[in-house]
Amino acid sequence: MADFDAMVQESQEQVAKTQAEIAQLSARIEAARAKIVAGEDAAIDIENATLEDVHAHTDVMNANIAELIMGLDDVTEAFSKDFDEMRSKTGWESFVGVFSRGKSESMRQERMRTASIDDKLHDLIAKSDVIVTLLQSQLEMLEGEKVKVETNLSATLDEREAVVGELEALRRDIQDMDPKIIALENKISVEQDAAARTKLETELAALNTQYNQMVQDEQVKLARSQTLERYIEKGKTWVDSLQNQAATQMVLINKLQTDTKQRVVLYDALSKSLKTAQQQDVAHRINEIGVKTDQEAQSAMAAIGTATNQKMAEMMEKHEDHMVFARDVLEAKAKADERFARRFAKIIEKHDKNLYGS
Repeated sequence: MADFDAMVQESQEQVAKTQAEIAQLSARIEAARAKIVAGEDAAIDIENATLEDVHAHTDVMNANIAELIMGLDDVTEAFSKDFDEMRSKTGWESFVGVFSRGKSESMRQERMRTASIDDKLHDLIAKSDVIVTLLQSQLEMLEGEKVKVETNLSATLDEREAVVGELEALRRDIQDMDPKIIALENKISVEQDAAARTKLETELAALNTQYNQMVQDEQVKLARSQTLERYIEKGKTWVDSLQNQAATQMVLINKLQTDTKQRVVLYDALSKSLKTAQQQDVAHRINEIGVKTDQEAQSAMAAIGTATNQKMAEMMEKHEDHMVFARDVLEAKAKADERFARRFAKIIEKHDKNLYGS
């Protein structure tokens, strides 16, 4: 992947932008919470805490990282082809074999010995680790922000419950005052004595003042309840968003980790295949010259045969465990690929059909 470093840098920039947007949005929600606690108007802060920019940056970031993962899959396929090519002779080795079979075999063995098989595998795993580090950093931030918002949200839910309780009690008190006011008004309307009438009117004025104050308190508590309700709605939406973003990061991390396991299994299987092919070639050559060797060579061959049989027996005993492990890895990879494909279907389609820029 010639452009891998550039793509990683772009992904790192997108991760930084996304994290900045997430931090900014959480800060706005926390600022709204602080104003609510202080009894100030937090409506503007709540309304300004929009998720659109965050989601836009998150989509771009995840698209870049998904492209990196798809690129690693491409490299893995090419990696497998490289192994297959190594098992057969090159054109030049075949040509040399026409004149000297021994020389041809030694050339192929030298090529296999010096081939950067380990380097390729380690390079793939290193690239996977780079992406996982990016994803893990994002996941940790998402989980941290989620805890902060949930803490504030829990306190706000408790506060709104208390405010709603106060509001309902206040409304009951207001309703209880209505009959008292009506009764006083009726008394005043039929009272003939001026002094008694004045006293009743004074009581009515005090009752009306208390009533008006309670109605004003009702409006204040109603406005506070509505503010808390808007904050709770915004907080719940943000928590859901953080949860969904975290789920996406987990899908990507799971995909990369299972891919890495699959690559190790692939490397192990292909390496053993190469070694087996080379051992068979050597065995055939020993067999061809066996008839010309002396007793000492025959004894050596017998020892080699005994050791080979023992090694083969050990390999066969380990084969079942290896196959079970490989099967488990492949099953895990299939599940990870399915989850990845569900979340990034559009990106996969662009990758497979080369629809970039359309």
